[in-house]
Amino acid sequence: KIYLPLLAVVLVGGGIGAWLALKPKAAPAVPTTTTTTTTAPQYPTAPLTGLTDPTGLSVKRPALTVKIENTLDALPQWGVDQADVVYEEIVNGGITRLAAIFNSHAPAKVGPVRSVRPTDSSVVWPLGGIFAYSGGAAYAVASISQVPHLDLRDETTSGSAMFRDPTRYAPHNLYAVAPLLFAFGGTPTPPPALFTYRSAKQKVVGAKVAAFTVEFPSMYPVTWTWDATTTSWDRTLFGRADVTGTNVRESPKNVIVMWINYVNGIGTMASYGNLQGSGTAAVFTDGKEIHGTWSRGPSKSDVITYQTASGQRIALTPGQTWVELLNVGAAVNVTP
Repeated sequence: KIYLPLLAVVLVGGGIGAWLALKPKAAPAVPTTTTTTTTAPQYPTAPLTGLTDPTGLSVKRPALTVKIENTLDALPQWGVDQADVVYEEIVNGGITRLAAIFNSHAPAKVGPVRSVRPTDSSVVWPLGGIFAYSGGAAYAVASISQVPHLDLRDETTSGSAMFRDPTRYAPHNLYAVAPLLFAFGGTPTPPPALFTYRSAKQKVVGAKVAAFTVEFPSMYPVTWTWDATTTSWDRTLFGRADVTGTNVRESPKNVIVMWINYVNGIGTMASYGNLQGSGTAAVFTDGKEIHGTWSRGPSKSDVITYQTASGQRIALTPGQTWVELLNVGAAVNVTP
């Protein structure tokens, strides 16, 4: 009986502080850390430029090749600056004409659109997709009709995907609408890559070049001048800067010169550039020139490869590429 009161007295006498001292202490709180992990979006690489494509459109549609006039009457040309790849070929009379290949971009006005030539079948054979042209001689139309997986579209079969500009005179006033041509569809999707590309850290081994002139016949020599600011090659044609209808200077990242044989068929109008076999090539990229070779075969479906003298693939700078189909024996004059 006396212990309970004494215990109470002890507790009361010790005060609340003594009681708290007897109470077990709670464990200290452990700080918590919230970690947020962000993953950079993974974009596909456009097959015909080697550039990252945030839109993803380049892997969802085929290649679209448009034949474009390259005379004084055709200027200014439209949409060429947005092409992934441009082939420049010799046609009748030494005139040059363009085969502009679109995949990453789809400009609303491309042209002026002109007729097909036999060389075009060799250019687009590995690509398939869609081929837009204004018409052509029977032998030329027959040659392009042999290309597998190729949807042919001329002014008659394109509907609203081609139009005539009333402010210009025929035949230099026909233009293509790339988005509407893509709507026709085509295979393969996406197109195969035509070139090998270098990484940003990979250095180009070659001779530094200030400018060079591709000696196409007659009045069609083309001069390319290295622009260190844009790191691209400014194009000069007919003695003046080559500027599009949207006031953009033609200035690709790469220019490839392929020396090929132009073979005469039934008259000069049926001549064509032979892109099978092999030959000499000069690749201009990153302000430098790389001497090498080109080869293709035995199938027309094979993609042309470009190699150094030691047999290594030549890697281009990601971006637009022009391929100059120069006749064997013609010169390329280089300014170091």
